[in-house]
Formats: sequence, structure tokens, C-alpha cells
Amino acid sequence: MSTGADGRTLDAGMLLRRAAGWLRHPFRSWTLRRKLVAAVVALVAVLGVAIGSVSVTLLHNYLIDRVDVQLQYASERGITIAVQSYLHGQSVGADTIVTYTGQPGGTFAALLQGSHVTSSYYQPTGSEGGAHKAVADADFVSKMLSLPKDGTPTSVDLGGNLGEYRVAAEDLPDGQNLVIGLPLAEAQATTEHLTLTMLFATIAASLFAAGIGLLIVRLSLRPLDRVAHAATTVSTLPLDRGEVALRVRVADEDTDPRTEVGRVGSAFNAMLGHVASALSAREASERKVRQFISDASHELRTPLASIRGYSELTRRSGEVIPPDVQHSIGRIESEATRMTTMVEDLLLLARLDEGRELDRDPVDLSMLLIDLLSDAHAAGPDHHWSLDVPGEPVEIVGDRTRLHQVFANLLTNARVHTPAGTTVTLGMRAHDGFAEVSVADDGPGIQPELQPVLFERFARGDSSRSRNTGSTGLGLAIVKAVVDAQGGSIAVESEPGRTVFTVRLPLAGE
Repeated sequence: MSTGADGRTLDAGMLLRRAAGWLRHPFRSWTLRRKLVAAVVALVAVLGVAIGSVSVTLLHNYLIDRVDVQLQYASERGITIAVQSYLHGQSVGADTIVTYTGQPGGTFAALLQGSHVTSSYYQPTGSEGGAHKAVADADFVSKMLSLPKDGTPTSVDLGGNLGEYRVAAEDLPDGQNLVIGLPLAEAQATTEHLTLTMLFATIAASLFAAGIGLLIVRLSLRPLDRVAHAATTVSTLPLDRGEVALRVRVADEDTDPRTEVGRVGSAFNAMLGHVASALSAREASERKVRQFISDASHELRTPLASIRGYSELTRRSGEVIPPDVQHSIGRIESEATRMTTMVEDLLLLARLDEGRELDRDPVDLSMLLIDLLSDAHAAGPDHHWSLDVPGEPVEIVGDRTRLHQVFANLLTNARVHTPAGTTVTLGMRAHDGFAEVSVADDGPGIQPELQPVLFERFARGDSSRSRNTGSTGLGLAIVKAVVDAQGGSIAVESEPGRTVFTVRLPLAGE
């Protein structure tokens, strides 16, 4: 097991899949800057290798041709010397042929009669001292016998202290074969020197191209970096709600339509203009909706209060009312009360959406939670209630009434959406400058598909969290809105057998 860059644990299968993906697309994760520089370096390296290979090959062939010319001259002189010796009735040896041809040190000559070497001679260089007789072993004889007898130059490794030679074989009038060879050591040394020179030159050119290419690419991609910076800035803006002043734009210097980056910058600015217009239209629409909800809530409070008042007055009058009429009046009164609660909730949400400040007074959160748990125990005696708070007071600054509503809603939510016998624990602790209040239950849990929208307005669950309690679906939306207005946060974790709502509020003085 290992850990990836994003902090997730990687098993062997995941590592193998990543390795296979890299093999299929090895450069997918490379930046454009790195790809361009790598392409320039690769191009310079390939050109350097190609030019070096051609240069080395041409030079090697040229040097071989020069050796072949010298070899042809030495072979002709050797044959001439051998023929003259025969005409004068003198025997000729390989040393005589080498000496009178006037060849430089390293020249080799051998005379063969049938399958035997009758004479061989190696002209030493100035630093090697006296003459040397070539070793005429079986391998040497085999190589001499395999040479073409028409004077065609052939490269042969003579072994021993001789090494690579360019040799040519010719038939003499007395039936012998004359083999003359010139060393290739100098040509090979020159070729190897050129090869190393071209190799180092290619490496140096590649490094130079990498440095210059990186500088050029960096300067060329600066406009793209500025466009990316603008996009990153926009991505960090809170565009999901409220009035958004989308003033970020790509600079005019990076919107030249004659360049590729300029076209991207121009298109990005056009897109931001459309987004800004859409956000303005959305904000105007939301503002109208909030104003309508606020106005409607204000207007509905008076008639609802009248309905409740007249219903209660009728129910308490001394006149005899038939049972069915009395039941209907009671239902009218209860539904008016429920509608009044919904109107108050909508009015509160509208005010919070408008950004109205809540009261900010010292609140002893410990005493508030103790009172709330006592109320919850009285409202739900069929549940098991538990309290876990520090012994010392925990104080925050906020609106006591709204905080009371927040935790009352959470406790009510835990009570009405879990079966009898469920244990509900109200806990609190101070941690990192925040008071963390948790409401946990061991009920059936919240469906996974509902959790992402749990704090949205009018969100409800299925039968495990039913509507038979008359819920409006605004309770958790109010909880989140109030907590956000207090500078805090709320989160939920739920699985079958455990659901935890955690509220974090700044401590007093933080």
C-alpha cells in the first residue's frame, strides 16, 4: 500500500492501472512548456546524431579511399621489385619488398606459396625499434589464403600487435602471392576522435537548446499564464449565490486576435461577459423572489393572526357548538398555527438572504444546551437523551434566540425522524478556537442521495424520515442560514445506525 499525491491510499491494482496508463500516454501529465522544450531538445539531438553519423561515415570512407590509393601504389612497387629480382636471378623476400617500396612505418608484406607463408615482414614505426616478422600462425595463414587475388583492397584484422589492416593480394610470375597491407590505426583514430567530438558537440548543443528553448518558451507562454491566472481567479469567486461583481478580465495585450493566445483571451473575456450578465440576471431574479417572500410573509402574518384569534374566540365562547364544528374550528386553528410558523421561517430566511445582521451578545452555550436537552426530554420521553458538555462554561458571541432555534431544530429533527428508543446525544467541546456542538443519534440514518441536498429548502427524506409530523422542510435550511450568519459551519455524517450533525461556532474573542 502507498499514498498518492492527493492523500488517498493506493493499492497494487491502482498502481498497476496508473503505470499502464502512463505507458499508453507517457506525456499526458506534462505541461505545455515541458513538452515544447523536450521537443526542441529532441530535435537538436536527432539532428546532431544524424549530422554526426553522416560526417563520421563520409570521413571514414575518405580515409579508407586514401589508404587504398597508397595501398595500390605499394602493391605496384612490390610487384615491380619482385619481377626485377627474378630477372636478375635473385631471390626476393617480404622485407626487401617493404624496404624498397619506401612505405612508412606499419607497412606489412607477406609472400605465400600455395598454403604456406614463405616470408612475412612488418615495418615498425619509429618508436618500435627494429624490424618485426609477422606471426605466421594458422589463423594468419587462413586469412591470407581467403584474400581475393585480383588486388582488391580488403580490411583484415591481422591480430597480435598488428591490428586492423587494409591489404591487397597479387599473383607473382613465379607462382607466389604477394600480400601488402597498410595499417588503419590512424584512420580509425581520426574517425573515433571525430565521433567523440560530434557526440560532445551534440550534448552541448542539446543543453544549450534546452536553456534557450526554456527561456523562449517561458517568455512566449507568459500571455497564456496570465490567461490561466485570470481563469484561476474566477474559479475562486463565490458565484453560487449573492451579488457577484465579476470584474476579472484578461488584459487587452493578451487579447490580440492575430495570435493563438490572444484568441483564447478574447474568447475568455467574452465568456466572462456572458457569465456576468447571467449572474446579474440571476441576482435580480433572486432579489425579486426574496422581496416577494418578505412582503408576502409580512402581509400573511396579520390575516393568520386574525384567523387564529377568531378560531380561539369561537372555541372559547359560551355557546354550544356541535362536535363536528368544534373539531373543524380546532383544525383551522392548528393549521393556521402551522402556517404562521412557515411564514415566520420564510421571513427569517428572506432576512438572512438579504444579509441582515443578527444580534451579537455573549451567550453561555453550555447553559443553552442544558436547557434545550431538558426541553427535548420533555417533548420526547420515549427517546433516550444524553448530554456531554464540559464542566466549565463555553462562551460565544451571537444571537441567543436564533442559536436556540438552531439546536432546537436539530434536536427536534433527531426526535421526530427516529423511532422510539433511539439514543440522542448532545455533545460539545472547545477546539481550535471553535465551539463544536454535535447532535448524534443511532437511528436509521439518512439516505446517501439526500445528504448533498439536506440543507436546501423544502428538502425531505422518504418514509424513514417521514412528513407525518407536519414538517415544512425549512428547519435545516434555517439552521444552516443562521450558522453561516454567525460565522460558523455545519456538517452531517450519516450511515445506518449513526447520524451526526456538527455545528462549529467561533468562541468569544476569536
